[in-house]
Amino acid sequence: MKVSIIIRSYNEEEHIGRLLRGIKEQHLKPHEIILVDSGSQDQTVAIASEFGVKVVPIRKEEFSFGRALNIGCEAATGDILVFASAHVYPVHQVWLERLVAPFENEKVVVSYGKQRGNERNKFSEHQIFKKWFPEKSVCPQKTYFCNNANCAIRREDWARRRYDEILSGLEDLAWAKAAQEEGGWIAYVAEAEIIHVHDETWNRVRNRYMREAMALAKINEQAKFSLVDFLRLLPTNVMTDYRAAHKLSVLNRQFISIPLFRFNQLWGTYRGHANPCEITTELRDKFYFPSQSDDPHHEPVELATERIDYDMLDTSVTKS
Repeated sequence: MKVSIIIRSYNEEEHIGRLLRGIKEQHLKPHEIILVDSGSQDQTVAIASEFGVKVVPIRKEEFSFGRALNIGCEAATGDILVFASAHVYPVHQVWLERLVAPFENEKVVVSYGKQRGNERNKFSEHQIFKKWFPEKSVCPQKTYFCNNANCAIRREDWARRRYDEILSGLEDLAWAKAAQEEGGWIAYVAEAEIIHVHDETWNRVRNRYMREAMALAKINEQAKFSLVDFLRLLPTNVMTDYRAAHKLSVLNRQFISIPLFRFNQLWGTYRGHANPCEITTELRDKFYFPSQSDDPHHEPVELATERIDYDMLDTSVTKS
């Protein structure tokens, strides 16, 4: 089984090196790494070239998330296509083999792994990651939720069903929804963990959720979000995050950032939906509602393998 890793990038010089060093440390070596770059003006392409990455350009004005993925998939020759954001990096040396392991079952069409943030992520986004990416693996998964920042599919399945190039985001959910409706299984792999770095302005947070809401409205007509939803969910999510921050003894530091994040997340979501209707789908719950409580039976499980020491790798690169 040959594995191709496809990375989408634009001006990612700050992060791309760490991702590629993490890939180099994997026990399972990829057949190839393809970087679909949409006109980076920094050192992204130069850094990728040092690692022997195949760079496939796409004009910035032609970019969409789905189009960039399709271009990368066209260039790939592996049996399994792994997608990784340019600003993520794997936690363990077995990330890649754990992510592709579910494909031993021929029913599995999508595999995606756990995501966590680092010290640069907003507190509320850490809470969202815990909600979206729990500590327990699931296969098959009931919903069509997945995330192409840390995801894999079979190339033969992509050849039959290309990614939607028109959607403003969530092309991964649209693809997974269609595949699941045809009987395909979606596997969530908690052991395939990556760190997903988001250090966004409030405007970027709002715009991200707005475009994803626009896409979700096209993918699922039942997934509506009204002004009533916004007014109801804003205090609920803020108070839930406040309680979590209090337990972690960081409430004083996060007192302002929590309502700012939740406001921009939910206001962007409201603006992205065309019709002010009540959200009723199970998927909507995963996107917008806070967790009610932590499950004590699903504590984080530390893998019996060495974590990648990025501090040491970064130091060795600097010295060389």
